[in-house]
Amino acid sequence: MTNPHNKGKILLSLSDWAPDVWQKRFSEVAADRIVVTPDDNVAPEDIRYALVWKQKPGSLQNLPNLEVVFSLGAGVDHVFHDPYIPDVPLVRIISEDLTMRMTEYVVWQVLDHHRLGSRYRLQNQEKFWLEDRNQPAAHEVHVGILGLGVLGRDAADKLRYLGFKVSGWSRTEHKIDGVECYYGQDGLSDFLKEPDIFVSLLPLTPETRGLLAMPLFKQMKKHGPLGAPVLINAGRGLSQSEEDILSALDQGILSAVTLDVFATEPLPSDNPLWSHPKVTITPHAAASSSPSALVPLIITQMEAYERDGTLKNIVDRAHQY
Repeated sequence: MTNPHNKGKILLSLSDWAPDVWQKRFSEVAADRIVVTPDDNVAPEDIRYALVWKQKPGSLQNLPNLEVVFSLGAGVDHVFHDPYIPDVPLVRIISEDLTMRMTEYVVWQVLDHHRLGSRYRLQNQEKFWLEDRNQPAAHEVHVGILGLGVLGRDAADKLRYLGFKVSGWSRTEHKIDGVECYYGQDGLSDFLKEPDIFVSLLPLTPETRGLLAMPLFKQMKKHGPLGAPVLINAGRGLSQSEEDILSALDQGILSAVTLDVFATEPLPSDNPLWSHPKVTITPHAAASSSPSALVPLIITQMEAYERDGTLKNIVDRAHQY
């Protein structure tokens, strides 16, 4: 660490997000912290911290006193698109606000599929009244969650409270009360056999890239209380094959999907996902990073680091999460 009394400057290196709202929040809660952007005329040696979201490749190079990089997104794959990431700690910000936003999204979409939301919206458009008395109860529906990190565990807890049977899969072993947990490549096939609704909250890593594809879909059970299984992906777009999803829907291997993330964003207007009747699209809106919620957590991390070198939620670069 450099001199703990020298707070240095904070570099905001963002794409697609306006830096001014982040600077404003810093000025409200930590006026003594100087926040700059790559467009400001600042000496490189004055930068101690960097806050990034899809930073321009190379924007963190040649900062000799940079000590910590903070990711402003739920994942960190957006950081690794830059081949020039300096060899300093990379920190994820885990926020109750962001976790709850994701859980709200997951519960909303699970319930929408469970309670036949798309069917009723279509009936509404067509002014067609059809009573359906054969909807399954929550305890008759099995939800499987891919990814049992902070977001996955919280979603599992809330879904269990509503009465759903919940299981989960992750790269490494987890134990969660009331949730049957599978892990590793050996556990994936067993996990896929039972759920009626699959929710992917997986980070993007070399192992998860393209995982949500036909070889995986074909291992799912063929029929349940909702028909063929449903897929909800609020994790990362590059973990899915859009072509295979469309094919699985057309073949009846999947009955419906909700997608919040895509390989190309914004999703091009000519993408066939837009017009498929069994696809629900949301514009990467499941869980937004809020400056009002995240900046105080970042300040707390900086203060702890300056006090005794402590950093929480350091990313394992080998696994990229």
